[in-house]
Amino acid sequence: MEIHAKQVRPDVKNRADRARMLISCPDGPGIVAAVSHFLHQHGANIVQSDQYTMDPAGGMFFMRIEFDLPQLSVNLPKLEADFTEVAGRFKMDWSLSEVSRKKKLAIFVSKEDHCLVELLWQWQAGDLDADIALVVSNHLDMKDYVESFGIPYHHIPVTADTKKDAEQRQLDVIGDDIDVIILARYMQIISPMFIEHFRNRIINIHHSFLPAFVGGKPYAQAYNRGVKIIGATAHYVTEELDGGPIIEQDVQRVSHGDDVSELKRIGRTIERVVLARAVKWHVEDRVLVHENKTVVF
Repeated sequence: MEIHAKQVRPDVKNRADRARMLISCPDGPGIVAAVSHFLHQHGANIVQSDQYTMDPAGGMFFMRIEFDLPQLSVNLPKLEADFTEVAGRFKMDWSLSEVSRKKKLAIFVSKEDHCLVELLWQWQAGDLDADIALVVSNHLDMKDYVESFGIPYHHIPVTADTKKDAEQRQLDVIGDDIDVIILARYMQIISPMFIEHFRNRIINIHHSFLPAFVGGKPYAQAYNRGVKIIGATAHYVTEELDGGPIIEQDVQRVSHGDDVSELKRIGRTIERVVLARAVKWHVEDRVLVHENKTVVF
């Protein structure tokens, strides 16, 4: 069995002292100054800062900061404890993560392989700064290919009668340390119980520019309607089918000369690119969710 060695990009090395902070809170004066002053007081150097205000009068404020702090692993617990005072003052929802700690991914797939292959390629090249911990599938089609990368493959069949037990088996193999689940054309509806375990941490790829054709054979529906644009949408999974917060979308023009098979080929390319972008942005802590929308820095 051939094992594909994973490469590491130079720009993701030697970042043991870099951290990221995500902040969401009601907008008001002094937020940026308070956060910047706090980090300066604790010896941190801000290397990137992005912010967005939904509405200056009574809206929400969002911020993403990357900073360097010498001996981060030693100083991070105190930094987190001290920041609670600032967070409380501005009613912040916030998170703090070490850049050097790669997020662990679980990929779910059925029979179509294009989205899974794209993620594996990007991971192998070092362009996806994460660890693919395992792949879960209700079919055996991709087992040999996935295991050639040295990645565990868990075959868990799903039927209408066994769905509840199958989801419990999935939760068991995932464990407690998976950061995000990617549905790479996993053709099963996820139950509310499963979603609750991973709120805003399940990313799905939908084979249309939402809202659009639903149900089976979307490209045949598109062909029959004579569409001129097809696309794909990556979104977080919620209890509303294909209705979760959208992370990324893309489209491509098509013509009357494209038959169903050509539409599928074009659609697969868009799907793999859109899903890979969404996963990359999530693992780089670039996505903040507010109600049913996202802010992507």
